[in-house]
Amino acid sequence: MILRVGRVRSMTWFARPEARTWRCEPAPAEVAEFHARLPGYRATPLADLPALARELRVGRVLVKDESQRLGLPAFKVLGASWAIHQALAGRTGPVRLITATDGNHGRAVARIGRLLGHPVRVFLPRGVHPAALAAIEAEGAEVVPVDGCYDVAVRRAAEASARPRAVLIQDTAWPGYEQVPGWIVEGYSTLFAELDTQLAGPPSLVAVPVGVGSLAQAAVTHYRSRPDGPALLSVEPAAASCVLTSLQRGRLTTVPTGATVMAGLNCGTPSSLAWSRLAAGLDAAVSVSDDESLAAVKDLAAFGISAGPCGAAALAGARAALSTEARRAALRIGPDSTIVLLSTEGSAANPA
Repeated sequence: MILRVGRVRSMTWFARPEARTWRCEPAPAEVAEFHARLPGYRATPLADLPALARELRVGRVLVKDESQRLGLPAFKVLGASWAIHQALAGRTGPVRLITATDGNHGRAVARIGRLLGHPVRVFLPRGVHPAALAAIEAEGAEVVPVDGCYDVAVRRAAEASARPRAVLIQDTAWPGYEQVPGWIVEGYSTLFAELDTQLAGPPSLVAVPVGVGSLAQAAVTHYRSRPDGPALLSVEPAAASCVLTSLQRGRLTTVPTGATVMAGLNCGTPSSLAWSRLAAGLDAAVSVSDDESLAAVKDLAAFGISAGPCGAAALAGARAALSTEARRAALRIGPDSTIVLLSTEGSAANPA
């Protein structure tokens, strides 16, 4: 195994070039078919930004813009809608949907619960912006503030779900709780199915913002189920780089979290379900600072892309990953390469 670990300014880097040879089974095809039947469904746009391609010295830079996804400002509703559909199959009568969130996942669960007529209770960790709380309450959900970090909020949600007719819809997994997070990951596969349709061929690199790693798990599942997949790059805030640290140590690791504008990525523990696939299938991981993310927000806005700090982290991470010739070589990036940045939330979105 080839491990490359180092530091450039405030950023930490990990690369495992042989990850591209690892293979797994794809997500079920019926997930994209399910989403296509939902009212208001349409594929989110893929914006071509030649100026960024020149900056990064590649052939094309494309931004998958998730600022408007089924009426919400982030991709999270793809996972929430499919998981709730699966979790409620065969059930009769109302249930209470329960989750913990930093914003967008909880809002997505609240939206689907409202549409289906089920009450929703959402646990919010300390430090969530008041606008995120208000947006969730506007969906009709009960919000329960938690005096603790995201991991503490998840534990509170799990405890509350032990009551009769309560169902936990959580986007992180731990031993004994993996089925629902697995459905959420399957839900995210629609994003990558859309990319297949929108691109003439496979990209060279896909940059994925990472919190607990569920979206990155969906990327690994999609692209490592085929022989011609791209390099996959995870991007995290320097204040909470749990996946990067786990990759460096070779085991799932919890890290302390700190304040960051990338609140939706401010997670201390990778999903146990995601971890094995990330360890096997990610080519590289990088952490970025708040200043780098905010600069990316501003730059994307200048190109007409609405991106919050979590979504813009993909651009900040790509800049970090392509900052040296050694890194470019590890990712097999050249002047004709196509880079896809997953902009996971709009600028007005609440953190994911």
